[in-house]
Amino acid sequence: MPETTTCMAAETLAAETTAAETTAVDTQSYYHHLGGNSYSSTIHAQGAWNAHEQHMAPVTGIMVHALEQFQPRNDMRLVRLNFDILGLIPAGDFSIETTLLRPGKTIELLQAELMAGGRVAVRATAWRLQRGDTSAVEALEDKALEPLEQAVPWTGLNSWPGGFIKTIEGRSLPGHRKGHGRAWLHSPYTMLDGGEHSSALVRLLGLADSANGVAARVTPEPGSFMFPNVDLSLHIYREPVGEWLGLDSTVTFAGDGVGLTSSVLHDAQGPFGRSEQILTLRPIPHSQ
Repeated sequence: MPETTTCMAAETLAAETTAAETTAVDTQSYYHHLGGNSYSSTIHAQGAWNAHEQHMAPVTGIMVHALEQFQPRNDMRLVRLNFDILGLIPAGDFSIETTLLRPGKTIELLQAELMAGGRVAVRATAWRLQRGDTSAVEALEDKALEPLEQAVPWTGLNSWPGGFIKTIEGRSLPGHRKGHGRAWLHSPYTMLDGGEHSSALVRLLGLADSANGVAARVTPEPGSFMFPNVDLSLHIYREPVGEWLGLDSTVTFAGDGVGLTSSVLHDAQGPFGRSEQILTLRPIPHSQ
């Protein structure tokens, strides 16, 4: 994120994570619901670049949940969600303010702002479109990933520190390499505690920001490069199902400090959407 100019050494982050975990015994969710629009992150939402920040993946999930719950309409669904990350997302207590920017009978535009530490940390806008029967002309052009049954256990995510990464089960597919990630991801953790309902959209989009790490071109270690994304843009052309997210992702690094992670999103039935993440590339300082 723009304000993040340094990255903690992996061993320091791991030590802080271990300390924080001692206060998170039996926590099986990414967030506690404090009532109303107030929440608190658990150790499982911890980011990879700093121990005191949240990972954008579960942040996406909790904000999608808030957008789903805001003035819900059964005749419409969320189809495009754009998240602007305005700085480091602090761990701990925060609120989500959701508003209707553009009302309409068939098209609506919503906004959600995650407020933490006295400022807006993430701002999201979401188009909601009317449902209709278009099965007669249904057609998908994105190529489907091989099914989960053909994937093998993948430990590549273990190179990343942070509480969120530890919650993910990953399986890789043939062709998976640096710069091109082909994998299935799953988390047994719920978005909210207390058995509060989460839709398939919340569960799967709550993993989508992982694409940047799944297809990483370089290893995040001192002396290499960090590449946090400053946004996440999601286009959902089919309503997803299930609990496993498939990612077919590519990462491009330009020569002037900018990169892009592009992904086709899959569920067990095939592709359902696309994501884009613009990256800021910065050297990681050697540990002192």
